[in-house]
Amino acid sequence: MSDAVLMQLLQVLADGRYHSGEELGERLSMSRTAVWKQLKKLPELGVQLQSGRGQGYCLPGGLELFERARIIQEAAPWCGDLLLELVVDSTNARLMARPSALGSGAVCIAEQQTAGRGRRGRTWISPFGQNLYLSMLWQFEGGASALEGLSLAVGVCVAEVLESFGLADVQLKWPNDVLANDRKLAGVLLEMTGDPSGTCQVVVGVGVNWRMPEEAAQSIDQPWVDIARLAEEQGAQPVSRNALAGRLIASLSSMLEDFVAGGFSGWRQRWLHRAAFIGQLVELSTANRRCAGMLLGVDDAGALLLDVDGEPQRFYGGEVSLRSAS
Repeated sequence: MSDAVLMQLLQVLADGRYHSGEELGERLSMSRTAVWKQLKKLPELGVQLQSGRGQGYCLPGGLELFERARIIQEAAPWCGDLLLELVVDSTNARLMARPSALGSGAVCIAEQQTAGRGRRGRTWISPFGQNLYLSMLWQFEGGASALEGLSLAVGVCVAEVLESFGLADVQLKWPNDVLANDRKLAGVLLEMTGDPSGTCQVVVGVGVNWRMPEEAAQSIDQPWVDIARLAEEQGAQPVSRNALAGRLIASLSSMLEDFVAGGFSGWRQRWLHRAAFIGQLVELSTANRRCAGMLLGVDDAGALLLDVDGEPQRFYGGEVSLRSAS
């Protein structure tokens, strides 16, 4: 109930205008004291609240909160379950906790994550109401072997959705990153539960920097960019967060249906078309190996192809990092 009241308050303040305590009380059907208690929760979420004498309260710049109807409209013909949350530990964890109760295509989206995760146990910075944190559940037969190259196909979906909004020069860095001019724009995290050699459920997690606040980005340890900055740099139109979520859901569900039938091979050329560092000297490191070579591309299973001292070698997913040797 508390989350519902807080969401109602945010929906009123989302326009970025000043609203008096009296107006907020009337619109939320509660006393001004109760309104004040709810307002005090906003800074705890990392939401900047501004007050003005004789004016009331506002959220500078406003917020575009997620709206179920708008997302579903953009996501057509997808018609799965949509868990729309205010704050969660992580959207992946929320779906992983109940895979048997949700069917293929179930989606969880949150305004904020308190324990968002990237690859290799890294923290995924997840400020409230500013980015996109989205996970989709899908059932596979054939276990882990059926998932080869899946994270790359997810990257293609993210890139193509961003391109549909008029954004250009989106690149894919093997195996999980989406870049723009060598700056991280989005990331992918896959998690599996069930039988590793039979029927299993996979949660596809995607985090996209939509409008990253500078203060939240201070702990990011690599070059980054968000959609708002990228659109401004390229002279593109602003991107709606709801439209972004809906189009990504539609793209992922369509891709996953195709992937179950045909695997990564049909997505390979679309990945290569956007591949970062192709034809460049790169360094690759795993838990027990480090080497340098020319990046040739990927094979039909999504394995990285690297020319090491004139000999093509394959590298598979796992604890692998990749960066330009230059």
